Amino acid sequence: MRFWRSSFFHIKIYRNKFWAYLIFIVTIGLTLGTMTSVILINQWIGNTRIEAANAFSRIENNFQNDADRIEAYMQRLYSNQDLMKDVRYFMSPSVEGYLTKRLENSPYSSQSLLSFPEDTKTYLYSWAQGDITQISVHTKDYGNIIYFNSFGIPSFQFGVPNSDEIFDESIQKGFVSRKKLNQSATEPGEIHFQISSKRIFSIVNNYQLGNAAVINPSTGETFIIGNNKSIMKEITQQAVANNKNHGFIVYKGYIPIFFVTFTSTKYNYRFISTVDLAALISQHSTVLLNIFMIVFTAMICVLLLVVYNLRDDSRFLHRIIQSIKRAKTADFTPNKPARYRMNEYGMIAREVDDMIHQLDKYIRNEYLLKLKQQEAEMKALQHQINPHFLYNTLEVIRSTALVHQNEPTADAIATLGALYREIVKKENIISIGSELELLRKYLQIMEFKYPEHFFYQIDVEDTILALSTVKFWMQPLAENFFVHGFNINKEFNLFIVSGWEDEDYYRLDFIDNGVRIDEEQLTAIRRVLSSNNDHATNSIGLYNVYARLQFFYQEDFSITIENNDEAGVKISVQISKRGD
Repeated sequence: MRFWRSSFFHIKIYRNKFWAYLIFIVTIGLTLGTMTSVILINQWIGNTRIEAANAFSRIENNFQNDADRIEAYMQRLYSNQDLMKDVRYFMSPSVEGYLTKRLENSPYSSQSLLSFPEDTKTYLYSWAQGDITQISVHTKDYGNIIYFNSFGIPSFQFGVPNSDEIFDESIQKGFVSRKKLNQSATEPGEIHFQISSKRIFSIVNNYQLGNAAVINPSTGETFIIGNNKSIMKEITQQAVANNKNHGFIVYKGYIPIFFVTFTSTKYNYRFISTVDLAALISQHSTVLLNIFMIVFTAMICVLLLVVYNLRDDSRFLHRIIQSIKRAKTADFTPNKPARYRMNEYGMIAREVDDMIHQLDKYIRNEYLLKLKQQEAEMKALQHQINPHFLYNTLEVIRSTALVHQNEPTADAIATLGALYREIVKKENIISIGSELELLRKYLQIMEFKYPEHFFYQIDVEDTILALSTVKFWMQPLAENFFVHGFNINKEFNLFIVSGWEDEDYYRLDFIDNGVRIDEEQLTAIRRVLSSNNDHATNSIGLYNVYARLQFFYQEDFSITIENNDEAGVKISVQISKRGD
């Protein structure tokens, strides 16, 4: 209910605007998403069509290359009499007859007799990269066959009648090129070169086509390239019956299929490539999903912007009404700063806020008087620092100097004098770097007081040194260590000061390895500091430090006290960057 009252829905004009904007944004978003998807699908179909054209062009080029090789080989036969003789020997009705004729006519010399089968393997099968898989030499009654398997190993059949089905032309087997063996009509004979359909069309697998097939338009015989042969056969026949070079067909009444066909100029076949639009969309579903997610995100962003503006307008109107009500009841507390609209609402709100601001000046004067009073209290707390420290230390240094009469004693006296002068001369507000110097001088004196038993280390980042702080609050923390945690019988008493800058705050840690604080007493100290009551604890020095820092930093300051895992106490002072 609170959200409903603070939103723009309770104002009719803004509510109607919201529904109008919502319908407009959804309509535009869906239109843009649909148009973009259609353009991309059309582009993908165009890419598939280009791939199909490239594949068909490659097939035609291979056919032409095979035809050129066959023609070149026939010229080789016509020009080489020895090879032509072996071809005539090969026309024998049996392999025995072929071998017998080769032996009877072989020359008695070191020159080897040319072999027609071996010659075809070298010049046709190998050079044609396995496209030509069957070569047959025909007389008027029978034919002798050379067949090459996938490894290029030849096998032979002799005396096969020309009427045998092995010589039937089929698009499943391949395409046959016929050449006259003799240029003279008196010596009949032909050589048939069969180009394998499986080999010639296998290059289609190197292209991204979807599905492809080859059909003989005269007989309707179909050669399917790839899988789904039964389905592809029906689609191919439906595409051919469409009598268009490209277009769309619907398979089984609900599956949209895009097809493109190419007619060969070399042989009697048509190359057909098809794309299942559902499969194409599924293949690029990630892209389409990203598009709709982008459009949906844009719609949400625009809608949120509209909601923000409408809600801001309604809140601005509500601000004006509330300001007038507060002025009416003599409540002159200023509103939070606002970005004024360049309209009538902005003009009215600006005048009302200016009026309240003038009245607020009087309230601020009273507040400054209270701050002055707090500063006086802070100075009074500062003067509560134990003055006996200076006198006791001077007595120790004097006694040591009388006994030893050495330079370290003189250095200690000089350090103490410098410390006293710094305390007297410096203003109440100093930098943390200056406060650390005061602490360092104090620790040097204590190091002199307890030689070989006390050591200290100060490691503070430079970014903290320039921060402003109150004077003389670090020494009481160190003094607290010497009063409650220092052990003269211990060889290694350590006091460490570390400071660093984080993203949101500055931090100073004061760590010692002395005596730990009893958990019950530690709980009591924390409770007293959180309640701002110094009458319930014996840690007057610690409370004074806390009170002075709290007066200076207000809400941008916190202090924590905890025992270390092994020995000693850690006091952490954290200063928020909000007070910079």
